[in-house]
Amino acid sequence: MLTIDNLIRQRAGDHRVGMAFADRTWTHDQVVTAQAERAALLASLRQPGPFHVALLLDNVPEYVFWMGGAALAGATLVGGNPTHRGDELARDLSHTECQLLVTDPGYATLVEGHSLGPALPPERILVIDAPSGDLGPGPATPYGALLAGVAGAPLPDQTETAVTEDTLGLLLFTSGTSGAPKACLCSQGRLARIGSIVTQMFELASDDVCYLAMPLFHSNALMAGWAPALAAGATVALRERFSASQFLIDVRRYGVTYFNYVGKPLSYILATPELPDDAVNTLRRAFGNEAAEADVARFVERFGCTVQDAYGSTEGGAAVQRTPDTPRGALGRALPGTLILNPDTGEECPRAAFDENGRLLNAEAAIGEMVSQTGGAGFEGYWRNAEAEQARVRNGWYWTGDLAYRDEDDFFYFGGRDFDWLRVDGENFAAAPVESVLQRHPDVVLASVYAVPDAVVGDQVMATLLLRPGRRFDPVGFAEFLAGESDMGTKWAPRYVRITDELPVTATTKVLKRVLRNEGWHCNDPVWWRPRREDPFHLLRPTDADALDKAIAER
Repeated sequence: MLTIDNLIRQRAGDHRVGMAFADRTWTHDQVVTAQAERAALLASLRQPGPFHVALLLDNVPEYVFWMGGAALAGATLVGGNPTHRGDELARDLSHTECQLLVTDPGYATLVEGHSLGPALPPERILVIDAPSGDLGPGPATPYGALLAGVAGAPLPDQTETAVTEDTLGLLLFTSGTSGAPKACLCSQGRLARIGSIVTQMFELASDDVCYLAMPLFHSNALMAGWAPALAAGATVALRERFSASQFLIDVRRYGVTYFNYVGKPLSYILATPELPDDAVNTLRRAFGNEAAEADVARFVERFGCTVQDAYGSTEGGAAVQRTPDTPRGALGRALPGTLILNPDTGEECPRAAFDENGRLLNAEAAIGEMVSQTGGAGFEGYWRNAEAEQARVRNGWYWTGDLAYRDEDDFFYFGGRDFDWLRVDGENFAAAPVESVLQRHPDVVLASVYAVPDAVVGDQVMATLLLRPGRRFDPVGFAEFLAGESDMGTKWAPRYVRITDELPVTATTKVLKRVLRNEGWHCNDPVWWRPRREDPFHLLRPTDADALDKAIAER
C-alpha cells in the first residue's frame, strides 16, 4: 500500500542525514522519531469531529515533524498561509474545521482576537518554542513539557490508525489570486503516488539533496519537493523562507542537487548579480511551473543544470509537459484527452494560427478553457464546497479554469487564468502572451498584465513592471521595444505602465492581479501612459487620473 504513512516508516532505522536546517542536521531515524512523538501527542489531544490539524509556520523542522506526525496518526494536515491576515486567515481555519493549530510566537499574533470556529477555541492553539504553550484547559503547559510526555513514543499501531491510500492527508488551499481560496482534498495515496512519479522522472536517489524553499503549506512544495524526497530517501534541506540572494549560497552549503519552484523564483534568482563561477555548484535538476521561457533558458546556462517547467494544478485535473521540440512560448504537450473548449458553447476551439512572426492571428476563436476528459477521476474535490466542485467537474470532465490555445502540432500555449481575458477595441485576447513579450525586455524582471476600464468601451491594457536592480524606466526606449517586437499584437501594447519596487504576491510568488486591477492607476508608484496609441509615454498626473475617472464614471 503506497501511503505517506508507509513511506515515513521506511525511513525508521536509517542513520544517514535526512534533514538539514541552518547549522543542524538530523538523521532519517531522528526525523521519524520526532514525527512518531508528535503523532502520539496528536492522538492524546484528538477530539470528536474531523481530525484536522493546522500548521501556521515557516519552513522550519517543526513543520516536517508535525507534517509526518499527522500522516502517522491518520490526521489531515491543513497548511495555514501566513501571508493571510485577520478575517481571511480566520476564515481558512474555521472553514476547514481544524481542532488544533500549531504555530510560533510570531504568527500567533495573527489569530489573536479572531474566532477560528467552534472546533478551534483559543485553548487549542499550541505555540512552539514559547515560554508556555496555550494548549488545553487549566494551567498552560510548556511546549517542551508536552513533548517530554511523549518522548520515545513508538510508531503508531497501524491497526489502530487504519491509514489507507484513501485517508485524507491534506487540505491544500488554492492560491486565491482571483478570489477566496478553496481547500482542495489530497489523500495520502495521491501524494505518495505523485512523490514516487517525480522521483522516477528525475531519478532521485538516497544521495540526492532536495532544497525546499517554497512554502510547505503549498502543493508545489509537498508534491514536487517533500514527497519525492521522502520516496527517494533523499536529504531535505530546508530554507525558512525563499531568498534569491541566499539561493546559490545554500546550494553550495548543503550540496543541493534538486530544487522545486512555483511562480517566479527563477526570475528573482536571475536578477541577482551574475558571477563568473555561478555554474560551479552541485545543482543538477530543477522542476516547477509558471517560469518564463526566457528565464528557464538563462537559468540553465547560468547555473549549469537542467530545468523542467510544466503546467499543473493543485487539484491535479490536467497536466502539460515540455518536450525537447516544444516551440517558443508553448507549454508542451498535454496528456491524451486534453482539449481547448469554448466555455460558453462547450465546442472545441479551432487550432491556433500564426503569422510569419509568430503572432497569434485568431486569438478570439482559438483561446478557450483547457479541459481534461479524464481529469475528473483524479480530482478528489474541495472541502465542503459543492458549488466549486461542480464548476470544476462537469459530466466527468475537468475544467481547469485556465485559458489556453493549441497549435496544429498539439502543442499547448498558456493564455492565463479565466479572469485574464481582455477586450480592447472589440478584440479579445489573453494576458499571458503579452506578459511573455514584455519579459523579453532586458530591464524587466517581471511583468503583470491586466485589464483596466476604457473611457469609451471595453478595456485598456495596463502592465505593472518590476525592473532589475539599478534600472530606470526609459519611456522612449520602452516604446521602441514594443514597436520592434514582431509578435506583439496590434491591440496588446500597454496603454498604462506602472513601475513598482514590489509586486503584491502570494507566498509562492504568484502575482495578485486582483489587487493590481483594483488599484489601477490609483497607487503610490509612478504610472506612465499614452492618451492615444500613437502618443509617447508620459507620467500620469493627478489631473489626468481625475479626468479618466470622470470619463469612466460617465460611461
